[in-house]
Amino acid sequence: MEFKTPGVLIQEINAFPNSVVEVATAIPAFIGYTQKAAHQNNSLLNKPWRITSMGEFVECFGVTPKFEFAIKNTAGTLSVEQTGGLFLLHQSMRLFFQNGGGACYVVSIGTFAEAQINGISATKMQAGIDTLKREQEPTLLVVPDAMHLDFASCIVVQQHMLAHCGYEMKNRFAILDIHNGYRSRAETAGDCVTAFRNALGINFLNFGAAYYPWVNTSVVQDDELDYTVFTDAISQSLLKALVTEDACADKNVAEVEKIVNAIGQSFDDFAAQYRATPGHATADANSVDHAFRHRIHEVQQSLMLLSPRYATLFKLVKQQLNLLPPSAAMAGVYTAVDQSRGVWKAPANVSLNAVVSPAVNLTQEEQEDLNVATTGKSVNAIRSFIGEGTLVWGARTLDGNSLDWRYINVRRTIIMIEESLRLACKAYIFEPNAANTWVSMKSMVHNFLLGIWRRGGLAGSRPDDAFAVQIGLHETMTAEDLQEGLLRITVLVALTRPAEFIEITFQQQQQKS
Repeated sequence: MEFKTPGVLIQEINAFPNSVVEVATAIPAFIGYTQKAAHQNNSLLNKPWRITSMGEFVECFGVTPKFEFAIKNTAGTLSVEQTGGLFLLHQSMRLFFQNGGGACYVVSIGTFAEAQINGISATKMQAGIDTLKREQEPTLLVVPDAMHLDFASCIVVQQHMLAHCGYEMKNRFAILDIHNGYRSRAETAGDCVTAFRNALGINFLNFGAAYYPWVNTSVVQDDELDYTVFTDAISQSLLKALVTEDACADKNVAEVEKIVNAIGQSFDDFAAQYRATPGHATADANSVDHAFRHRIHEVQQSLMLLSPRYATLFKLVKQQLNLLPPSAAMAGVYTAVDQSRGVWKAPANVSLNAVVSPAVNLTQEEQEDLNVATTGKSVNAIRSFIGEGTLVWGARTLDGNSLDWRYINVRRTIIMIEESLRLACKAYIFEPNAANTWVSMKSMVHNFLLGIWRRGGLAGSRPDDAFAVQIGLHETMTAEDLQEGLLRITVLVALTRPAEFIEITFQQQQQKS
């Protein structure tokens, strides 16, 4: 400050360096098909949209798809096959929020109606992933609808996810599912895990993790389903026949016939019949719709009582809809663990909410090949333990042979530190590349890492053992670097790794008294 006029002049000098704010670590981005994609009459199609609750998802992206099933009668054995509503995003979002999920992004790549006409598209999923390039906040990537693609197309989408996270953005982590992961590895259809490993490739494996098997959930409840899921004429005819056969002899025949005739009745036919009854001639659409839903509920309850075989079919329908890939639940687990313990805590040995059981029960021996493979592509197991429920029993990235990037928490902690420091150091762009700037930046980085060490995020009994920050001429920079405007900082960190294998040695000793 230059003095030109007599008087008292005040000069304020900053005594402390800038601080580093930790970036968010668990903001998933979900890509898939939705009933609609609009907010306040503005289209959200192929636009990343931030939400914080299931209510916001329903408001912007609609409700669950209309499920359609066909009844199969093979050699007198009844089974069901899903023929419509083959979309997983809505149920996956519910599973995400029930497992601790919070803020997230959703990219709708199309509506249910469009996909039912044109089919589920891997190209649209890749384009939906690409829309996230413009967003800075997402840190996780989940694409549950990829499971309804054929195997080759699913692998293409998953490779695109890894490339997006590890090559294009370098600040995100992909959570992958195993195609047909509800099957046992010993099935004649082939080993789904081996097929996944053989096809995935070797690029950017440390930016993703995979989980096996799928999980049986309780997301879809009884009151969300009824006999109207059987939409084709053959299934409705078969359903009428078995209900009539199952009806006990002492039941009122007229009542049974009334219930059976309601199966397959369209809304328009019911509306005409309803308005033909006394007192309902001028009923509006809302009144008719309410009456129609009440009729469906009554018939559903009667069918469950009349026909044991229908009750069995209904149970099979609910089981199929509740069989979900685990990636969305894991995104919720990542969020919950990050908030309660920190991103440096491995997201494992955690129970899954709204999960009844894994689709395949794994033994200790069966998990060995999942966790440690010659290809290095570790697959994390989801296992059931007596008295503990369904637990996440693995914490490895797909790069299982790498000592640097073997564990999920290591990869994600480094992403958090890198992004936090990158954003903080932007304040020093175009500052003088001199000692004062170096000292200020070194103090800023040191204080940030010291805070992480105190919270248990770095290994070491002392700060000097946990991290080191280097900056300066002839230390990280040469004179030529200064001439070219380069300011280099070297940060060394000792990251915590999970105690994955605990060995307790027992030995007998001689009696002493």
